[in-house]
Amino acid sequence: MRADVPSMAMGDIAFNLLIFFVILARAQDDSHLKWQPAMAGNLESAGHSRISVLIDVNGELYLNGQQIGVSGLAGSIEEMLGQKPAGERIVLLKVHDETVAQRFEPVIEAISEAGGDLVHIVEEKRE
Repeated sequence: MRADVPSMAMGDIAFNLLIFFVILARAQDDSHLKWQPAMAGNLESAGHSRISVLIDVNGELYLNGQQIGVSGLAGSIEEMLGQKPAGERIVLLKVHDETVAQRFEPVIEAISEAGGDLVHIVEEKRE
């Protein structure tokens, strides 16, 4: 007699594991943060990015949904970018529309220092 590993349920198990990891793999969950984008005309698509920096309605700074200070921002972004080529170094910057320049200018500087290609997220003006 030969002993085999039963493989009838292997497909079901693999499918369930795949769904489980896809659901958990959301890298940029900042849906719980409140912010209102600024308005602008003649906008272009930003493309895809794995790094998102947000300044919310209260002036708090978040990196991919996790609160962070400006002092640690450049190092964290640089670590996330690694050795990616120029076209893949996009960092999305979302700033609440009432945020003052004193708050967001150090963030822009930190992103540039880390070597990220900054893309500011705004909404298109509709007339």
